[in-house]
Amino acid sequence: MLSKRAKVTTGTIGALTAGVLVLSATPASASGSYSGLAYVYGAGVFTDDWDNEGIVDTSHNTASNATCLWQKILWADGELAASGIDGDFGPTTKAATARWQTKFQVASDGSAGKNTWTAAGNWLRNSSYGTDGTVAKYIGTEFIIDVTRDSDGYYHFVDGTGAGRIAGYNYRTCS
Repeated sequence: MLSKRAKVTTGTIGALTAGVLVLSATPASASGSYSGLAYVYGAGVFTDDWDNEGIVDTSHNTASNATCLWQKILWADGELAASGIDGDFGPTTKAATARWQTKFQVASDGSAGKNTWTAAGNWLRNSSYGTDGTVAKYIGTEFIIDVTRDSDGYYHFVDGTGAGRIAGYNYRTCS
């Protein structure tokens, strides 16, 4: 049987742990609109893959490979120059995102969140090659982007320099 002091200590530790978990949750995760995964993820049909992606903007996942993939989408739709694909969500990417959102009739706030990723996902199509269901194309208004899903469902793409990347939220290797 625990003493009164042990019970208080156990309760305090539990409360502190819960507090830390709440504080460490990302805003996208806290809103319930984000899968919580560290990577842009998908399974099954491509067109619903991006319905629960995290936020990329000037405050969230600003320097990341997920941002780099988003910039590739902006480029494919003629809203961002190829030289802007660097994985850094700055003012140029924010303005391009707002234009993209207007073009695709998404509320225009310059932040790529759930509704924006979902609208982009509507333009993912199976590729004519890659019969295993892991190869897709993003059909932009100007260009087409090849993307793949690995066996874990993580999206891969080629960045602005031609290097293959995994679309993760927690790191930036693209340039």
